[in-house]
Amino acid sequence: MKLLVGLGNPGRGYEGTRHNVGFDVLEILSRRAGSPVRRSRFQGETVQTTLRGCPVLLLWPLTWMNLSGTSVLAARDFYKIDDGDILVICDDFQLPTDTIRLRSSGSAGGQNGLSDVLSRLGGTAVPRLRVGVGPMPAGWKSADFVLGKFAKSEREAIDCLLERAADAAEEWAALGIQAAMNRYN
Repeated sequence: MKLLVGLGNPGRGYEGTRHNVGFDVLEILSRRAGSPVRRSRFQGETVQTTLRGCPVLLLWPLTWMNLSGTSVLAARDFYKIDDGDILVICDDFQLPTDTIRLRSSGSAGGQNGLSDVLSRLGGTAVPRLRVGVGPMPAGWKSADFVLGKFAKSEREAIDCLLERAADAAEEWAALGIQAAMNRYN
């Protein structure tokens, strides 16, 4: 089984914000899988389904972004999933909004939710899919920017980007990180 984790913050006030694109990508994947019933588990919500014939667990941690690792660790340990079979989907304000970037490992790059996941799992060899939500305008504080909602003029481009990110996540689940990186980076 593969574990796909979308990072975000719980609650209606955070819906549609840049910081919640990880949740948004999981919503698309869940819809594509026929919108299976969610279960409350691992301090989050889960959907167990298949993507392109591969069994997956979709996980929306409800621990707040910066504490996401608690939820991910619980799911990983329960299902005994290797770190290489976890894909963390998160926002990146340093990437432009037309860009997604897959990596098999590395630093958190300033993304606090990803940092907490890596810290709690005990390593950096965790695949991640960064969804560009930038660039951040000059003079903005990063927290204000990522917690802001997309402008109406950005919505169509963002919706296309989220669909593309969902495609990349499916490719990762079915064919692995290298195939997904080759096609989507």
